[in-house]
Amino acid sequence: MSTRLTEPTTTAFALPETALEGLGSRPFGIYVHVPFCATRCGYCDFNTYTAGELGTSASPQSWLEGLRRELDAGAAMLGRGDAAVPAAQTVFVGGGTPSLLGGDGLADVLAAVRSSFGLAPGAEVTTESNPESTSPEFFDTIRGAGYTRVSLGMQSAAQHVLRVLDRTHTPGRAVAAAKEARAAGFAHVNLDMIYGTPGERDEDLDATLDAVLSADVDHVSAYSLIVEDGTALARKVRRGELPAPDDDVLAARYERIDARLADAGLGWYEVSNWSKPGAECRHNIGYWDGGDWWGAGPGAHSHVGGVRWWNVKHPARYADELASGVLPVADSETLTAEDQHLERVMLVLRLRSGMPLSDLRREEVAAAERAVDTGLLRRADDRVVLTDRGRLLADGVIRDILS
Repeated sequence: MSTRLTEPTTTAFALPETALEGLGSRPFGIYVHVPFCATRCGYCDFNTYTAGELGTSASPQSWLEGLRRELDAGAAMLGRGDAAVPAAQTVFVGGGTPSLLGGDGLADVLAAVRSSFGLAPGAEVTTESNPESTSPEFFDTIRGAGYTRVSLGMQSAAQHVLRVLDRTHTPGRAVAAAKEARAAGFAHVNLDMIYGTPGERDEDLDATLDAVLSADVDHVSAYSLIVEDGTALARKVRRGELPAPDDDVLAARYERIDARLADAGLGWYEVSNWSKPGAECRHNIGYWDGGDWWGAGPGAHSHVGGVRWWNVKHPARYADELASGVLPVADSETLTAEDQHLERVMLVLRLRSGMPLSDLRREEVAAAERAVDTGLLRRADDRVVLTDRGRLLADGVIRDILS
């Protein structure tokens, strides 16, 4: 039985009234960060912890108690005065490895969201899962609890590629898990891929794509391997034990992925995401399209009305601050009009829907027109959209427009 706060949670952080203006007119979602992992993948720099790293300082139970307190406090903050508490149109449980909580634990997470913010009719509710910590019973439980979408980390079908990434699942398990999710009634299932891992060959990528398409999923996310500072992978690259990813190889792999997925009826809607029609991830579109969200959990980021804040990272401190009646906000920032413009261009231009020219400044329109002339953008009525070649150079196209 959870213990609810009898007094409002407090913090030095205060959300200004101006941030609440228009709340509910923009997409609103809840992100829940689960910080637990069974092992640490060599390429990952997310805010995650293994049981050995945490010891007795934090547990899934103390995290869940903190989560309930934070969600209650968030609903009180956004629904203060005459404002209505915004119901979550989307929920995304990420991490970390949410499936380590088990089906009942994830049901408890969604119950906490329902109890605090509530769910809007037709809400999209997603959880990430590691294929190795799922089962038919797991999928049955979370489907019954109200989850509508599952995202499974596959990364590769090649065992030697998984070893480089320090992934522990067996290559065939991701496809089996996707089929189990479908059998449990999930209409929307995503598989995550990583391409460009040192040692990955064209035939390895083809085998991965064969496996993905055999799973009959309606969404695929494919990310080029990024060597993040401070990770085990970065140390191996720095020592010369592994080569750094090659940009030309990454471009060729991206084109290969795009062609195979398009042939199978999955079209790109964001540079790294493909789906069948109507299966786009609504939660992520909310991020890209300037929506609001409350990020709950250690290290989670939130954004409401041009104000961004983020929580303390360590699960023990997160739980302790909430238990003492304090929101665990580490810091915050108010985005200027310039900040918001820059972020809008950076995000919206990555979408298949493209960028309205009316949202660009005069000098930015001129830069966009030059990108049209060089074949990196195309005109679509009153918008500019990345071409196939432009997607390969998306960051550079956006940088040129903003500069």
